[in-house]
This record gives sequence, C-alpha cells and structure tokens, in this order.
Amino acid sequence: MELEQLRQLAMVAKEQTMQAAAFRLHLSPSALSRSLRRLEAELGQPLFDRTKNSMRLNDQGRLALEHARAILAEERRLRDDFAALAKRARTIRVASVAPAPTWRLSSIVLAQDPTAIIEPEVAAADEARARLLNGTCDLAVTTSPVNLPTVRSTPLLHEDLYANVPAGHVLSSRTSLTFAELDGHTFLVYGGIGYWHEVHERMLPTSRFVVQPDRIVFLQQVRTSDLLTFTTNAPENTSSHESRKPIPITDPEAHATFWLNVRTDAPEHVGAVFGLVQAMADEE
Repeated sequence: MELEQLRQLAMVAKEQTMQAAAFRLHLSPSALSRSLRRLEAELGQPLFDRTKNSMRLNDQGRLALEHARAILAEERRLRDDFAALAKRARTIRVASVAPAPTWRLSSIVLAQDPTAIIEPEVAAADEARARLLNGTCDLAVTTSPVNLPTVRSTPLLHEDLYANVPAGHVLSSRTSLTFAELDGHTFLVYGGIGYWHEVHERMLPTSRFVVQPDRIVFLQQVRTSDLLTFTTNAPENTSSHESRKPIPITDPEAHATFWLNVRTDAPEHVGAVFGLVQAMADEE
C-alpha cells in the first residue's frame, strides 16, 4: 500500500468520477483504475461497486476512505512540522535598539547563506537584553555589551547621525551642526528608529517631530517634503536623497557603536552568525 494510492482513493471520492479524478491527478483513467485495483488486492476487498458506466464506494471503500483521510492528514502534519523545524533552523530572531544594525546584520548573513531568515524587531535596550536572556530572541543589538558570563558580545556597527537638510534651507550651507543649533526646528522622522528617536527627544527638547511609521511613505516624503529629517552613514541606510544635504552632527550623542550579543548556549546556526560578525570586527 502506498500513500499515492490513498491520495487516489480520496480524489475519486472527492471528484465522484474516475475521469475527473484522473484529470486532477494527471493520470490516465486506465492507470488510475489499475492502481486502485492493486490497492483492493492488497486489502483483500473490493472498494467499489462497479457497473458498466459508474463506480461507487461500497462499505469497505468508505471505511478505507476514512482511514486514508486520517493517514493523509497525519502525513500533512508530519511535513508541516518538518518544514517548521527546518525554518526554525534557518531563522534568527533579532531584538535591536535600532534598525540599521539589523540591516547590516542581514546583509552579512544573506551574503553567506541566502536561505537564512532574519526576523528583526526594534526594542528598547532593557527589552532587548531581557529577551536575549529569556530566549525569546536569538541575538540582541544594544549600544553597549551585555557584560554577563553567559553572553558574548562583539561590535557590529558604528553609526553617525546627520541632519538631512533640504536644498535652499537656511542650514544647507553648513558643514556641521550641533543639536543646540537644530533645536526648535520641525523634523520629519521615521517611527521605527528606536534608539535614535530617544536621542532626538532628549537632545532636541523644543523641536516638533512629525512621525511617519511607514518606511516607504517616509522615504517618499523625504523626497518631497521641505522639513528637516535625519539620516546616518550606515551603509544600508537609504533615507538620504539627492535633493538633500546630509550634514554631520558633532555632539557625542550623535555617534553610537552597536554591539551584537549572543548567549553562550545559543543554537549552532546562531553561534555561527555571531562568529562571522566577530571575525569581521576583529579584521577591522
């Protein structure tokens, strides 16, 4: 008895005719009929009441169909469970205080393994650390290493903040700026920047922020708006535009080093990613 024969039995029951079932199974009616007769021979019972022009499941056929459907459902569950297990083995969950480090991490990982799946989520520093320790994420990105004996840390990305100034703006001729000089202006900001938004609010207390949560819409608005925005020198950052001039901000708060943290008992594929980033950091 083969699974394919059970699928054939279920299809005949569903389509109600041999011709229709054979079409759905990409078989000839004669090939389908021969396969089902072999199944009947193995079970030692006819499964159909056959006439010249029709065939219908008999009592034995209905019993066989019930078991066939149960077996096929178990097979689907088995395949789904194995697929989920394989996905988990390729998936790396990352809690990061900012998006750019995960863009950097994704580019590193996918260059080595295009089948890998990175699942990033921006989180506050305390949450990222807590999720790493309780195992609800595989890697955590923070602005300082997690100094615990059960955690390994390595630099991932250094990022510098720039004011992204429209052409013709009163500040567009400047070669550098401070937060004090920027304070009081209105800024268009992307809502998913995590750590940097905390810096903005702390260092620009009298500024107004127009927050756009959709990154695609935000990038469109960067091209068309006359509001100040921010960008960084992260290689994967695409928030600058030719109509704008990125001007470096000189305050220490405008510069951050992001650290990648992993538990010492992390799964092998997660540890391998951390080792790759660490090797790259050691070379720099």
